[in-house]
Amino acid sequence: MAWETVIGLEVHVQLSTRSKLFSGSSTIFGAEPNTQASLYDLALPGTLPVLNGEALRMAVKFGLAIGAEIGKTSVFDRKNYFYPDLPKGYQTSQLNHPTVGRGSLTITLEDGSTKTIGITRAHMEEDAGKSLHEAFPNDTGIDLNRAGTPLLEIVSEPEIRSAREAVAYLKKLHSLILYLGISDGDMSQGSMRCDANVSVRRLGETTFGTRAEIKNINSFRFVEKAILVEAQRQIDLIEDGGKVVQETRLYDAEKNQTRSMRSKEVANDYRYFPEPDLLPVVIDDAFIASVRDTLPELPDVKSQRFQQQYGLSHYDAQVLAADRDTARFFEEVAAKSGDAKLSANWVMVDLQAVLNRQELSIAHSPVAADDLAGLIKRIKDGTISSKIAKAVFEAMVAGEGSADAIIESKGLRQVSDSGAIETMIDAIMGANPRQVEQYRSGQEKVFTFFVGQVMKESRGKANPAQVNELLTRKLKG
Repeated sequence: MAWETVIGLEVHVQLSTRSKLFSGSSTIFGAEPNTQASLYDLALPGTLPVLNGEALRMAVKFGLAIGAEIGKTSVFDRKNYFYPDLPKGYQTSQLNHPTVGRGSLTITLEDGSTKTIGITRAHMEEDAGKSLHEAFPNDTGIDLNRAGTPLLEIVSEPEIRSAREAVAYLKKLHSLILYLGISDGDMSQGSMRCDANVSVRRLGETTFGTRAEIKNINSFRFVEKAILVEAQRQIDLIEDGGKVVQETRLYDAEKNQTRSMRSKEVANDYRYFPEPDLLPVVIDDAFIASVRDTLPELPDVKSQRFQQQYGLSHYDAQVLAADRDTARFFEEVAAKSGDAKLSANWVMVDLQAVLNRQELSIAHSPVAADDLAGLIKRIKDGTISSKIAKAVFEAMVAGEGSADAIIESKGLRQVSDSGAIETMIDAIMGANPRQVEQYRSGQEKVFTFFVGQVMKESRGKANPAQVNELLTRKLKG
């Protein structure tokens, strides 16, 4: 029996405001516990919320980027539940009238095709504090620094059909929020957290199965693994005659399994009602227009421009445009080297390999865009071969200087003197008469032997194009 997985994602994005959603407390990450909690964050009687205008602007900015309906009148609600790290006993959120309504996000699948995933809504809410267990063997510590930090919860339609699609959607969303500058998207610090609603149904069925919600997954890799293992758990359960129950589950990365956390709440369980201490938020067309004016060139538009302006393939353009800093770095290299395609290859392959190896972002690249452009210029003008360029690049990564300085100090300048190359070829042919005869009798594969000998003799410095041309002429007699 064939099965289909149905997935909807709820992504919590921590907005990069300097203060919290309803108080003036700082949102800087890493402060000592409970040093960034105001009287309002502590829920002391008599304190009142004041909406952070920058958080609202960021939410609208995201909505415009996904082509969503913007709620000109949005309402905050109290979502009631009781945890030690939620001093008020409720979370201020949005239920029926969110800031951002329906929109969509288009993802690229592994086969190069695209798929548009609907976004149901993106609502503003405040984060809870954090419970700490590690330092308290028999107790729980509470850190309220995070309490009240502004979140944008982005809810997708249940239109994702595989773990790979879910990761593609998340990566596209991550790319977008970085372009917009509304969050740093650091999943390791909780700036972007994902809840995955997973259900299964037999292929061809149209009704949804019972879903389980996997909470707080904090990496792309774990999202994929959690969805795969949860879908298989549900399939095995149903095929064994059991039933899936609606519940909240946690993913255990060490055991690669999900485990039950609690029965799944529904909206009624939270006893939502409008927040009486906050008026409805009313925005006008002028405010929306002012936010629209701040939108940058977004990844999809940039990718199309890269294809048209630089002649890049669809794949290369998408890879380079996916990350804002990578796109900026590539354009700087392309402009200064005068060769966009060669620049794309070096940024995507050689530089990216170094960044992965050293676990660096391109913003902290050990080779500056200017220096990489200088290396590409030396390849283009024939000063060095592509093979020698690899060695020069590694020396640049090691901090040995610019391409020109390394070429000169190590004597790596390419030999383009046809007379010198001819002398080498003559000597090699003279020393290998049997291979010469083999080539002239039709065994053309022997040609690579001669190329290798010339490059060995020249210590890799001979101009490959000239070597091929002169060898062909001389071997044919």
